[in-house]
Amino acid sequence: MNPKKEYKKIINSFKYAIEGIISSFKTERNMKIHVLVMLIVIGLSIYLKIDKIEACIIAIVIALVIGAELFNTAIETIVDMISPEKNNKAKLAKDISAGAVLVFAIGAVTVGIIIFFPRIF
Repeated sequence: MNPKKEYKKIINSFKYAIEGIISSFKTERNMKIHVLVMLIVIGLSIYLKIDKIEACIIAIVIALVIGAELFNTAIETIVDMISPEKNNKAKLAKDISAGAVLVFAIGAVTVGIIIFFPRIF
């Protein structure tokens, strides 16, 4: 194996992943909302000086929500590509992937309430 080629493959895989995140942010309204909320939560975490464990929990929850939104966007894109016309099964697949994001978002809000509510009120 050529080490230069392997290194280039690794660099390209990161480049493509970052391009996917940026594309999702540019095209998906919900991703913009998630990123805005993420920035607010990070700012609030710094302002309220949450401890390391809570910061780790917040980081994990943020990653789960953003990751779920990326998967949802990928699933919706594939479904639209395969089935551009109205189709009940295509709708079901899109609704289920959106539902998964909602479940993660509700979990994130719950974690946020548990961590931030006592400090704010």
